[in-house]
Amino acid sequence: MRPWVDPRVGPSQAPVGVVLAGGDGRRMGGAKATVKLAGRPLLSYPLDAVWRAVGHVAIVAKRETALPEVAGVTVWIEPDQPQHPLAGMVHALGLAAGRPVLICAGDLPLISEDLLRHIALPEPDGDSATVAAGPDGLQPLVGCYGPAALAPLAAALQEPGMSVREAVARLEPATIEVTDPEELFNVNSPADLLQAGAILDRRRVRGPLGIQPR
Repeated sequence: MRPWVDPRVGPSQAPVGVVLAGGDGRRMGGAKATVKLAGRPLLSYPLDAVWRAVGHVAIVAKRETALPEVAGVTVWIEPDQPQHPLAGMVHALGLAAGRPVLICAGDLPLISEDLLRHIALPEPDGDSATVAAGPDGLQPLVGCYGPAALAPLAAALQEPGMSVREAVARLEPATIEVTDPEELFNVNSPADLLQAGAILDRRRVRGPLGIQPR
């Protein structure tokens, strides 16, 4: 992990990098952010990717969320309730002082800095959000949200049964198509953790371009 830089300090239009870690990890058996993947805490992978993409990163988590020790990284504590990904997104946008927020879920160990950097680029038409899209549609927890997204997302958070995908779809975001499904592979269970570990092992053997060394 690289040295911490306050995400609110810098060019006024540069995105604030944020990793969401407020989930309860029930399917993992708890403490998902701290579970080890190839000898590293799961959360460290998206933290590193976001830092490399925009030069800084903060963690947004619940007060009781177990987090790994990451030197110098600030944690923004979101409200205890509701338990909803939108809560972390709204909290981050509220703290960003009018700057865009690059959001990444904390359970995406295979996300690349290149994808995040591409998503973080400002849209020429001033869209309120730019979001990754995979084979299953919008991936709202990999996206860059402008300050105009704060009010509609906060309002959606108050609607019972509102999903984060539905709330973000209302923004009519620009989308970035993700052609490599592994980038959006999220770890929710011990089986997912094993699969992610196998992918990392394969990447180490074959190299970043999938070329097996002689």
